[in-house]
Amino acid sequence: MTEVNLETPRYRATEIPSREAVKFYQVGSYAVGNRLVDKELKSNQASRRRFNALTSGHRACQGCGEALGARCALDTAMAASDGKLIAVNATGCLEVFSTPYPETAWNLPWIHSLFANAPAVASGVAAALRARGITDTRVVAQGGDGGTVDIGMATLSGMFERNDDVLYICYDNEAYMNTGVQRSGATPPAARTATTQPVGPRPGNEFGQGKDLPRIAMAHEIPYVATATVADLRDLEYKVNKAMQIHGARYIHIFVPCPLGWGTLSHDTIKLSRLAMETGLFPVFEAEYGDVTSVMKIRRPVKVEEYLKLQRRFAHLFKKGADPAVLERIQAIADRNIRRYNLIDEESLDEFVLYKGEEK
Repeated sequence: MTEVNLETPRYRATEIPSREAVKFYQVGSYAVGNRLVDKELKSNQASRRRFNALTSGHRACQGCGEALGARCALDTAMAASDGKLIAVNATGCLEVFSTPYPETAWNLPWIHSLFANAPAVASGVAAALRARGITDTRVVAQGGDGGTVDIGMATLSGMFERNDDVLYICYDNEAYMNTGVQRSGATPPAARTATTQPVGPRPGNEFGQGKDLPRIAMAHEIPYVATATVADLRDLEYKVNKAMQIHGARYIHIFVPCPLGWGTLSHDTIKLSRLAMETGLFPVFEAEYGDVTSVMKIRRPVKVEEYLKLQRRFAHLFKKGADPAVLERIQAIADRNIRRYNLIDEESLDEFVLYKGEEK
């Protein structure tokens, strides 16, 4: 029987040595052969001593990707900082469902700010710690895509420009879910929201609008930028852990499906996250000082229809009389991401081209 050290703090999880340390052999799944992984390679979420930064009692919807992403990210940040962490949270779903007044589901020092100023507040917290000579307490700021891509973009850019010692995490569910599912700057083309109805000659959200914030963050040439999904918590933990080893401005953009706003089944959250990556619509990568340093290769390339059909916000694209050119334009976006980030190896690309019924 394995001896357990009861003196080990519950937030001090085993450090993940490498994102590639565990090899997944079965294509199309995350099975690790027919053996359990070694104890030292287990993820932070697999440890019974993980911190539980976001604990029970919150009011997130069933299948909420944001709740899963936030718990995983902050548990990892707590482990990396030896439990010395302050979180600043913008207004939004994550703030509302986790802190119904006068209660809170947060298990660490946590500050609620406005929609627009979470990066500025976090920069102020970091400056206050520095002024007091406190060097071992770290700062994480977090918000949804509305408070990050739109309302808080100016203060976030300022935080990047000053290279403040803050890790900013954006939980991207692609709309303003807390206020009624309105379009945000991260809403994908053709998606139905309360403000982009599926009517008229160009139903859903307009093409060519919005912002690619990970690339905007890269343009600031900050020390670290990464994207991740809740479909691969090991990769997410790896990136948060790596970011916490760096000082200066850091940005992680996490893809978090929203069953309520997307019109999806609550048990499909992980599947949708994986499909978003496997289609190429959400490239998963790392960048340092403006240059891409690693990408997560697509192991099982799929067409965008396989992802879109699971979501009612895209139902109008599959109705009788729908314009097939819209799907072709969305596929073109995915294909461009695949080329831009080199997401598919040459041999897999040949299979993907055949799958789409095209000639290379």
